[in-house]
Amino acid sequence: MSAKDYIRWIRSKVGHEKIILTFAGGCIFDDQGKVLLQRRGDSHKWGFPGGAIEPGETPEMTAVREAKEETGLDVSIGHLIGVYTDPDIVYSNGDRAQSIVIAYELRTVGGVLACDQAETLELKYFSKEEKPQLFTGSHEALWNDIFRDD
Repeated sequence: MSAKDYIRWIRSKVGHEKIILTFAGGCIFDDQGKVLLQRRGDSHKWGFPGGAIEPGETPEMTAVREAKEETGLDVSIGHLIGVYTDPDIVYSNGDRAQSIVIAYELRTVGGVLACDQAETLELKYFSKEEKPQLFTGSHEALWNDIFRDD
């Protein structure tokens, strides 16, 4: 069962009530230290590649699969950057959720950067100074962690 089917099944039971969803994804950097973001098809806001963990997947498997689906890139898992939560997400269809996001550094090992023009409208590398409007509070917190001044 895919994550979309699983979420659809849960939603058939609870409607728009708040549920907890677990996501995995991460940060792909270029040689200049810029991070790859996708402009999402649902909200048209920018976010890190990633998605819902499917039944039977580990977070690492999800991060690799989602990176390929959303960017066209083959990646390997680097270090864990952090675990983030956004307690109050309301999607455009009225669904409510609390997200748990597991974020990794992702290393490019192949593939070609590509958008599907449905889930991903645009892909672009951003520097710390070029921060766009991000999808959720979890994405904001991840951005702040990867670009914090130590």
